[in-house]
Formats: sequence, structure tokens, C-alpha cells
Amino acid sequence: MDRRAFLAASAATATVAVAKTASADGLPLGPLPEMRYPDVRIESADKKFFGTKFPAFAGTAGVERVATGFRWAEGPAFSRLGNFLVFSDIPNNRMMRLLWEDNHLSVFREPSNNSNGNTIDPQGRLVTCEHRTRRVSRTELDGTITVIADKYNGKRLNSPNDVVVASNGSIWFTDPTYGHLQGFRPEPALGDFVYRHDPATGQTAVVADGFDKPNGIAFSPDERVLYVTDSGANQEPGSYDVTRPHHIQAFDVNGGTRLSGERLFAVVTPGFPDGLKVDRDGRVYASSFSGVQIFHHGGRLLGEIHLPGAVNFCFGGAERDLLLITTDSAVWTAALAAKGA
Repeated sequence: MDRRAFLAASAATATVAVAKTASADGLPLGPLPEMRYPDVRIESADKKFFGTKFPAFAGTAGVERVATGFRWAEGPAFSRLGNFLVFSDIPNNRMMRLLWEDNHLSVFREPSNNSNGNTIDPQGRLVTCEHRTRRVSRTELDGTITVIADKYNGKRLNSPNDVVVASNGSIWFTDPTYGHLQGFRPEPALGDFVYRHDPATGQTAVVADGFDKPNGIAFSPDERVLYVTDSGANQEPGSYDVTRPHHIQAFDVNGGTRLSGERLFAVVTPGFPDGLKVDRDGRVYASSFSGVQIFHHGGRLLGEIHLPGAVNFCFGGAERDLLLITTDSAVWTAALAAKGA
């Protein structure tokens, strides 16, 4: 997504943002001020439960800020092999690593080719979307880097944004034209597509092409449904157009290779969705201007974790019951009852 557009739109919607979402830089590391049980930053959409009962996804601990000092933190992924969180700091052209046992923060890779979205594949390898090189790459367990995809039909990709790896090893990623809109890419030769890369054949194919700006991507626990956010409301830098898409689309996955049955899953407001994840019970998590919104697998809003400028997140920890959230300048945790898919 475009940092400048995000900030400008956030300012424009400040009057509708809840007071809980104070500036990240004004908050301390560790538990946040006024911490109590239940944490008021974790809110049920059913107002009769607010303040007396957590929504089903919420756990017993509150929201904490665990790291800060970034210009635009994005694309978190948790390595269970290394017990660390890796994420992108896009404008600083680096990737960061946060060790879980002692909260030690260090640079994982610099330069990072302005990496954005990251994920961990079933073999424990890091798969990364790189803006500057317009490619999807994989970091092997020995540290070498393999290029997964950088072209389609002989034409360069736009600016790969987010990625997910299926249990069969196929790599699915979004490729919006944000790089061109931000002024650091030439006029794109390709549309705003969703792709599937088959590692067995080395072929990359378009699986969805009806998006304004495809962004976050995630599978349902059984991989029969693919969810993709459309952040088309975020267009030219510094602009926000509510008449354009700001929703989540759902598709049926056929044979692990094709999509059908495209349908609107949920509209995200305020703002537009970016990051997207699913827990083991099929609940769908999406970022918004006011935090992380959680939806029932049928599309009904269940609740929200209020944070300033939530952008992306992943599940992590030994039990995959921590939601690790990147905002503009910080990394946060929210201990949940839910576990990542």
C-alpha cells in the first residue's frame, strides 16, 4: 500500500476513529496504559458484550507494543524454526528480525529490495514480495535466495505485494500497480492481477483479474476458499476515494489450481483493507484505519482490535495464538484464544 495515501486518509477519517487509537509514538513498550481485563482495545461487535465478555477470538491478555523505530513496518511472518518474527521496513529498504525469547531486534537483510509482504512456506523457508526488483523470491534454509517469479508472458511484474503458500507448495501472490502510482516504476505492462506459481512446472498463471488493487491474500483452513483484499480506494499518493473498492473478495478453489465463484465477502470501513489472515476456526482478520477487524467465515463482523494505523499482521508464538501486528512505526502483540490457520 502507499504510505502517503494511508497517512492522508487516516487524517481525513480522524473524526470517526476511536479515541483508543492514540499515536503509536506516544505509547510505551510493554503493556499499554490503562491495561485491565478485559482490554478495552479488544472489542466485540455485539455491544451487549463490550466490557463484560470478550468476543470468541479474544484471549486473556491485552495488547502490547514490543518494538518501535520504523518508517513503515509491513509484511510480518513468524518462523517457528528460528522462533523469530521477520518483517519489512519498506522505505528504509531493510528487513528486521525480532527474536522471541529475548525480544532482541536486529537487521535481517539490508538492502531488501524494498520488500513488502512475507510468508513462511511449509518447509520453513521465507517467501518475500520485493518491490524494487518486481519479483517474488524465496530464502532457502542455507540463506541463498531463489527467484520464484518476476515475469508473466515475458513482461515484468508490477510490484508484488502479498503472498501465501498452499500446502501443495503452490505460491499465490497479488501484484497491484502501486509501484507506478508511487512514481518509482515505469508504466505497467500488466494489469492488477492475482497469480499462482506452480513450483513443479515453473509456470506462473493469472488466477484472478477483476481487481482494482489486489492486496492481502489468505486461504481458509481447508484451502477451499481464497480471500483477497481490494484496496482500490487507495489510489494516487495522498488520496482516498471511498467510491472505489475497500472490501474482501472470496473465491472457491478448484483442484488447488483454479478459482471460481467470486463473491463479496465483507466491506471494510473506515479506510480500506490491507493485511489479511485466517485462524483455525475460519475467522477472517483484515486491517482497517481503526485497527484489525475480525469477521465470521460467513462475513459478519465479530469485533476489532483497536490500534493506531494497523497495516499487516500474522499469527506467531509456540502455539500460534499471538497476533503479531505491524503498524507504521511499531510492532504489537495481542494474545488471542484463536490460533492461526
